[in-house]
Amino acid sequence: MALEPAFILMMAVSVVIGYLLGSINFGVVVSKGLYHEDVRTKGSGNAGTTNILRTYGKKAAALTLAGDMAKGAVAVWLCHWGVALLTGADVNGVYAGYLAAIGAVCGHLWPVWFGFKGGKGIAVAAGAILASEPVVLLALLVVFFAIALTTRIVSLASVTVAVLYPILTLLWSWYTQRSLLFTGVCTVLMAVLVVWMHRANIQRLMNGTEYRFGEKKKDE
Repeated sequence: MALEPAFILMMAVSVVIGYLLGSINFGVVVSKGLYHEDVRTKGSGNAGTTNILRTYGKKAAALTLAGDMAKGAVAVWLCHWGVALLTGADVNGVYAGYLAAIGAVCGHLWPVWFGFKGGKGIAVAAGAILASEPVVLLALLVVFFAIALTTRIVSLASVTVAVLYPILTLLWSWYTQRSLLFTGVCTVLMAVLVVWMHRANIQRLMNGTEYRFGEKKKDE
């Protein structure tokens, strides 16, 4: 069914569904709902879990992390199983899931519901990877926490796992005999989006001025 109009339409719809779900930014929802503030006006100005934790504490951060991961996972599962059911081929669902993941990350970065200013994509990407390749997510989590706990620099851990994501996914796809080309293109695109959103952090890492978790809060 590949490249037929109906298939192309389903792939496009998967991206849109992922984007709309990704645009539900839980950092903004939590900060406004619990504290009547917009977290994007605080700290780093980012609507992600790290800034939520630094600004409002563990409870708000846990809610934000859970919500942002859930929307990535739901986008992938919904489109995967929907397209697989409609086409009768699970591999088509796999393709739809990857495209939904890209849409969800884009929605998180540029949420249509919140003025196109969101987070940096790590949590929603983690949720999407959980739904598509849980083995890969497990490996990435080991690397993330190893770096984050030893250096106390969350951005360094985030950028590292973003770079590793396409590599590990390609290895897993080769092992499971899935399309390397499609998988490679999708995962590289997701990685590039996340790394690009961390470009200011990368500059501070190069300058030796990046924030270490536990330091006194300061505007970035």
